[in-house]
Amino acid sequence: MNKAPRSMNKALRTQLRRRRRELTAAEQQAHARAVMSHLLTFTPFRSASRIALYLAADGEVDLGQFSQILRSRGKNIYLPLISDALRPWEPMRLLFQPYPDSESDFVINRFMIREPGYDPALCINPAMLDLVLLPLVGFSREGARLGMGKGYYDRTMGSRLRWRRPVLVGIAHACQETDLLMPASWDVPLDAVITESGAIRFRNQVPGLPR
Repeated sequence: MNKAPRSMNKALRTQLRRRRRELTAAEQQAHARAVMSHLLTFTPFRSASRIALYLAADGEVDLGQFSQILRSRGKNIYLPLISDALRPWEPMRLLFQPYPDSESDFVINRFMIREPGYDPALCINPAMLDLVLLPLVGFSREGARLGMGKGYYDRTMGSRLRWRRPVLVGIAHACQETDLLMPASWDVPLDAVITESGAIRFRNQVPGLPR
């Protein structure tokens, strides 16, 4: 991708981050509850056993508060860890470990986001996940995702997963939709996105959803 799209996406990222941060606390909570309601009836969620979640920051939709509800549905919940601080000899990517049972098992990573304390015995191969719920800054109706620009999810869910890739579902506020995204060739497209307004399918392998 040349400098023009990079510059455009940088400006768009600033605009969309401001847009979600301007949501009130009441709006944030209402959106989280609505997204959670849509998720519980989402076909890939209902059939999934191993689900990757994220812990919200910077105005992202906070589904972490519902982790116990997800577990009560018989789901095994995992959280991402940033690998480069833990395994600097590897490419920048994400590791996944079970959602800790105790707050004392969390640490703060270099982006000031909570994540499980690293235990290589608990890490699972991302290909073993059935469903990954991704945070995002922006999304398009074509399934493009604008993240924070570090590329962790793209490197983790891209060509490295040769034999199986989990269903990738963006979690967002509806106000984060845009038609200005300029995806790069290495960007991994979403299979669907869920906002407070409902679920949108982008790819044929996610059945039962309206386009």
